[in-house]
Parts: sequence; C-alpha cells; structure tokens
Amino acid sequence: MQRSIVFSAEWDDRMAELRGDAQALGELRSDPATLVLPMWRGRPLIRGDDAVQVVWLAPGDPILRDAAPDWIFLGRHDGTARFAADLSSWVPEGLDEAAMSGFFDPTEYAHPALPQGHRYAELRGLMMRLGAVEAAMVSTTRALLNWHGSHRHCSACGQPSDLAMAGWQRVCPSCRTPHFPRTDPVVIMLVQKGDRVLLGRSPGWPEGMYSTLAGFVEPGESLEAAVRREVREETGVRVGTVTYVASQPWAWPNSLMLGFAAQAETDTITLDHELEDALWLTRDDLARALDGTHPRIRRPRSGAIAYELLSRWMAGEIGHAVTNPGQPDAD
Repeated sequence: MQRSIVFSAEWDDRMAELRGDAQALGELRSDPATLVLPMWRGRPLIRGDDAVQVVWLAPGDPILRDAAPDWIFLGRHDGTARFAADLSSWVPEGLDEAAMSGFFDPTEYAHPALPQGHRYAELRGLMMRLGAVEAAMVSTTRALLNWHGSHRHCSACGQPSDLAMAGWQRVCPSCRTPHFPRTDPVVIMLVQKGDRVLLGRSPGWPEGMYSTLAGFVEPGESLEAAVRREVREETGVRVGTVTYVASQPWAWPNSLMLGFAAQAETDTITLDHELEDALWLTRDDLARALDGTHPRIRRPRSGAIAYELLSRWMAGEIGHAVTNPGQPDAD
C-alpha cells in the first residue's frame, strides 16, 4: 500500500516560465485575488487548534508592509497565484534565540497586529496537521529562505548577490554569476537482518529518540554506495542489497531524503563518533515503539520518512531480499 509522505505533495503548477517575467509577476502581485504565505523565521502563519490552517493573505494586507521586498513565486494552485513573503525582521518581546535554534521549539509567536488566534508556529510540530499541498508549499518556502539566508555572497567573487528569478536564483551584480538553490541528497535506510531492524541515536536528540540511519551523499558516490558507507561508518555493520523505497523533501535545512531498504550482512555494532547509541530492534520491540508503549524508545515522529520506512517494514511491504543491479551478485 502506497502512503502519502509529508512535504512530497505536488501543487497544480509551479509556473517556472514566469519567474523571469517581471511584468507578469508585478501584475500578479497587485491582483487582489492572489494569495501570499507569510513566513517568519521559517514558521508559517497559522490559525485554528485541532484543525490547523495556513493563513494566506491578500497582497495588500497591512501585515505585509513589514515583509522583505522580494517575494518568492510559488506558482498557481486551485486557480490562484501563490507567493510567499518573509517577515523575519520582526523581533517579538522575550524572543529566546537559543530555544529557536534547538531541535524543536514549540513556542508559538503572535504578532500584536494579527487577529486573535493567528500565530507563527514551528513546521516540525505542524507537519501532520496541515493539508498535503499546503505542507509542501510551506516546506518549499522554508528551504528557499534557508538557502537565501546562508548564500548571500557570490561564491565566485565574494561580492553580495541579489535575489533573482522570483526567489529561485541569486545573481552576482559584480561578475554576473548565477547561483541556484542548494538541495543536499541524504540517504536514509531501513537496515534489516532477519526479523530485526537497526536504529541509531544522535547526540543532542530528545530522550528516547531513535531513528533509522542516515547520512549525506558524498561527491562521486552512488546512492547505493552511500547507504553502505554510512551504515558501515556509523555502526560497523556491513550492508549488501540496497533497494530504493521513496523520497521526502526535508527543509532542515535543505535536504532531499532518499529512502532505502538495506539488507545487513553482519550485525556486530561498533559505534563511531557520530552516533551516541545504536541497537537492533525485534519486530515486537518496533511494534511497541510505533504505538508508543516501548519503555525505552519514544514513538517515531509521524510524517517523517523514517517513520514511513519503519511502518512499511512492519506491514511487510519492504525489506524482502531482492537482486540489486547496482551490486553484483557473489560468484
């Protein structure tokens, strides 16, 4: 059974052909029917409690007076042009910068000019409460804003660069070098041996949090090779067959998570410096972790691809040994 993975939904049309058309974009920005997504420090504006909704504003809304002048053009959905605006210049009273930079800050921030019940909230806590398309739009905007924030200077000559192509490029006004949004490929793998799966824990994670192993793909490396290398480096376990399962855009900060099922050939764990702990879980133990009753391991976060891989393995949908054309069979 195919399940929907959070942030992977598609909206009607990204309309990339309009990104360089200043006149067309200007007309859309002045159209009262256009909808604008307000983002504050990577957090969308929402309303509602149990049934959370993203708040979209009209281009002339007074709240947008404090937005950065360059809006990101997301395209069109449900017959309406969509933009996103960055309002991160606002500094709320009592802002805890340290908390915001941690793994997850549940604090919600309400601008005094916003209607009652409207507030900015962390996307990690919203991911299963938003509609599929809106979650994808918010995640895309967050990733683009992350990139703009960390790539303000030209990597060719060092001069400050300018936002271009409706937020989908930066261009250096000095040497004219174009720069494109960065997406980092990350492999994340359900490592199986018999009736057990391998989980790891990184330093600084919340107590009891374990997940499937993951790591960045290195230059000149295939995805299958990255899976085998990361598992071996982090745990000492050697992996043979690797099978692709699914992917998930992940805006913490700018990754594309590429999910795999991997067959372990060994099971002795030798930790390196990256992981605080790693362990093998039986099917019964994983079932208790997934339903929140395991005494040591907290329930994995719904919506993340790690949860999806574990759930599909429990359901018997992935993890069976198959021949992988990228790995020659042994003689």
